[in-house]
Amino acid sequence: MTISESDRLHSQLNRCEDMFPGYRTEIVEGAIVMSPRKPHHGRTIRLLWNVLEAQLGPDWGFLSDVAIPFDGDNEFCPDLAVVPAAEADKNLSAYPPDLVELAVEVVSRGSVRNDYEVKDRAYARRGIPHYLIFDPYEAHCVTLWNPGPDGYRGRDTIAYGGTVVVETGLGKLTVDTSALPVDPSAVSP
Repeated sequence: MTISESDRLHSQLNRCEDMFPGYRTEIVEGAIVMSPRKPHHGRTIRLLWNVLEAQLGPDWGFLSDVAIPFDGDNEFCPDLAVVPAAEADKNLSAYPPDLVELAVEVVSRGSVRNDYEVKDRAYARRGIPHYLIFDPYEAHCVTLWNPGPDGYRGRDTIAYGGTVVVETGLGKLTVDTSALPVDPSAVSP
């Protein structure tokens, strides 16, 4: 991708964000991707933010749906990204991926491949130590760690109802998933 193509794509991305409120807009593999938001998505993010913020303390800040350019083909907007508080306080429209200590994505119907495959590889290649995927459609959380050039080498899946425990450089983080919303289609009759 040339510089002019990259600039053109970012310009289109900015216009899409303004034209389609209620949609998350990212650049994934060179394409503009828009995902509609549902109430479970926002509620999950809010609950996770509150739980993690209480455990991390004032040295760490949170970004939500803020651009993190990885390369000319990928500009992600993680549902939550933990960065140093001093950096989050700068209130920028984009941050470098090297600041991210923990990335969190909440799956939507349109983001399954991106969250489980594309971002797994991209986040790992950039050395983001931990990546958590919360999936209200499968009613589980996938924890990923030990980043490598082809993705994360460590992976656990914890069903909602259990406790997610992640040993990070930030400390031991725990999330009780019993209160996280589950899409009605994931619940057995």
